[in-house]
Amino acid sequence: MTPAHEHGPPRGAGRSGPRGITRRLFDLALPVIGLNVLGVLSLAVDTAMCGRLPDAPDALEALGFATQIVFLFMVLMMGLVVGATALVARAHGAGDSSSVDHILRQSTWLTVIVAVAVAVVGNALAAPLVTLLGATERSLPLALDYLRPMLGLTVFSYLAMLYAAILRGVGNTRLPFLVALGSNGLNVLFNYALILGNLGAPSLGVRGAAIGTVAAQGVGVLVLAALLRRGVVSGLRLRLTPTRLDATLARTLTRVGAPAALDMVILNASFASIVGMLGRLDPVAVAAHGIGLRIQALAFVPGLSVAQATGAMVGNALGAADVPQARAIVRSSVILCVAIMSSLALVLVAGAYPIVAIFDVPVGTPLHDLSITWMRLLGYGMPIVGVHIAYVGMLRGAGATGSSLLINVVGTLVQVPLSWLLGFPLALGPWGVWLAFPASFVVKAAMGFALYRRGRWARAGSKV
Repeated sequence: MTPAHEHGPPRGAGRSGPRGITRRLFDLALPVIGLNVLGVLSLAVDTAMCGRLPDAPDALEALGFATQIVFLFMVLMMGLVVGATALVARAHGAGDSSSVDHILRQSTWLTVIVAVAVAVVGNALAAPLVTLLGATERSLPLALDYLRPMLGLTVFSYLAMLYAAILRGVGNTRLPFLVALGSNGLNVLFNYALILGNLGAPSLGVRGAAIGTVAAQGVGVLVLAALLRRGVVSGLRLRLTPTRLDATLARTLTRVGAPAALDMVILNASFASIVGMLGRLDPVAVAAHGIGLRIQALAFVPGLSVAQATGAMVGNALGAADVPQARAIVRSSVILCVAIMSSLALVLVAGAYPIVAIFDVPVGTPLHDLSITWMRLLGYGMPIVGVHIAYVGMLRGAGATGSSLLINVVGTLVQVPLSWLLGFPLALGPWGVWLAFPASFVVKAAMGFALYRRGRWARAGSKV
C-alpha cells in the first residue's frame, strides 16, 4: 500500500506555489468525491431494489421515514468525526505519529460507545419517532424492519466514517475510497439476494435491504481495520486492545465536534422549514422540492469533498505552524470550489429540462414547472455556495467549529424569515420561499470571508 504522504501534502512542503497547492488539493479531494458519491449510490440501490417489491409504495414510504431517523442519530457521530479529523490532521502536520495513533485508538472506542448508545436508544425510540414523522399503519412495520438492523449494527457505518476521516487527516483518501468501492459492490450483491430473494436467498424485503447494507459495511470496516492494524498507511497504526478512555481528549473532541453536530441540526431544521412553508403554499411544490433535493445531494458532493480535503490540508499546515501555507490552501480552495460549483451551475441551469425528465415528470404540469424553477434557482446559487463551503473547510480544519456554527446560525436566521416574507406577505409563493435559500449563502460566504481576513481561525488551530 502506498504511504499516506504520497497522497497528500508532505510535511515540510509548505512553500509550494498556488498551482502545486491546487493540484494537491484536487488530488486529495478526488477520491473523497468518489467516496461521497458511493454513499449516495448506496441509498439509491436500496431504494431502487425495494421499488421492485410487490408492496413497493409502502416499502418506499417506509425507507423514506427510516432514512430520516438514521440521519437524525448520525448527528452525534458527525461531531466526533469532525473533532477527530481536526486533531489528527494537526498532529500529522506536526509529525507526531504517537498522538495520531492515540487519537485513532481513543476515537475508535468512543465510536463504539456512541454506536451502542444509538443502538439502544434508537431502537427504543424508533416506533414513536417514525409515527411522529407520519408513518401509516402499513409503512410503520416496514420502517421498523429496516431500522432495527441499521440502528442495532450502526457501529459498522460509524467506524467506516471515522476511519475515512482519519485517513483523510493524514493525507490518504485513496484507501477508504477503494475499500468503499468493494463494500458497495457487496452491497449490491447482498441486496439483490436478500431483498428480492435471488441466488437462493430468502426474500426479506426492506429487512433484507438493511441486513445487506449492514453486512457490506461490516466487511468494509473489517478490511480497513485489518489494514490499519498492519500499519500499511505510513505514520498510522491501529491498536484495538481495550484502554482507559482519555478524558482530556474526549473533552477536546467534544469541544471541537459538538458545534459541528449542532451545525447539522440547524441545517436540517432550515431544510424542514422550507418544506413546511411549501406545504402550506402548494403540496405540488413539496414534490418539486423533493426532486430538487435529490439533484442537490449529488451536485453538492464535489464542492463538499473539496471542503473536506481543505480541512485536512489546513490542519496539516497549522500542525506544522505554517500559517502562510494554510492561507494559501484556503485561497486555492475557494478558487477550486467556485470553479467546480460554477461548472455544475451551468449544467443545472442549461440542463434543467432533461434533468427533470429523468424523473418522468409530465411536461407542462405544475410539478414540471415548479421543478424547473427550483432547479434553476439552485443552479444560480451554486457559485456562492462554493465560496461558503470552502471557508467551512477552513474553519473545521482549524478546529474553529464554533465560528462555522455561528455562520450557520446567522444564515438560518436570515433564510427562514426571508422565506416567509417572500413566500407569504410578498405573495411570491414557492419561488420566494426557494429564493431565500441561495440568498442566505451570500450572507454565509461574506461572514466566512470576514473570518478568513480576521485570521483568528489560524490561532484557534493551535489551541485544539
